[in-house]
Amino acid sequence: MDSKYWSSRYQNEQTGWDIGKASNPLIELFKHIENKNLKILIPGCGNAYEAEYLFRSGFKHVHIIDIAPEPLENFKKRNKDFPFSQIILGDFFLHQIQYDIIVEQTFFCAIDPNKRIDYVNKAYDLLHKGGELIGVLFDCEFEGGPPFGGNRNEYQELFESNFRRVSITDSTHSIEPRQGSEVILRCMK
Repeated sequence: MDSKYWSSRYQNEQTGWDIGKASNPLIELFKHIENKNLKILIPGCGNAYEAEYLFRSGFKHVHIIDIAPEPLENFKKRNKDFPFSQIILGDFFLHQIQYDIIVEQTFFCAIDPNKRIDYVNKAYDLLHKGGELIGVLFDCEFEGGPPFGGNRNEYQELFESNFRRVSITDSTHSIEPRQGSEVILRCMK
């Protein structure tokens, strides 16, 4: 599942994960972030509706990264005033800049489950001390993948391997097709 794979998915409009707007559970999380000067990263951002929402809400230090160019180009077309220097075509696992918040939305479920510990390690490394990983994860299994499913017990153990505080709660704002199958993740470094 390299950049060619993901580019092909966008080119062939095989983007069933894309709901065409910012995720409701994340919007609810964003409403509680008071400091609009925080440096935020959204890895595997896809069409980056969450970045668009944050930017339009006054957050000016939002960075997005994706391995496929197509969704980043889509984002640029929709957001001509977004700082292009904060749009990164690249591999999250090779990224080096530190952030205050990392936002997880459909990236974790898109990577091979064997790389999940690498994801946890990298997210931890990219956060400043006191930084937070927030997001939405699937609490269900899928046939094949991606997406790859999982469950809260697995996630709790996985994220507790690095983060000092891990909270996983039911999502009460999921869109109808995902109700009962998403959890909110909050991990403090």
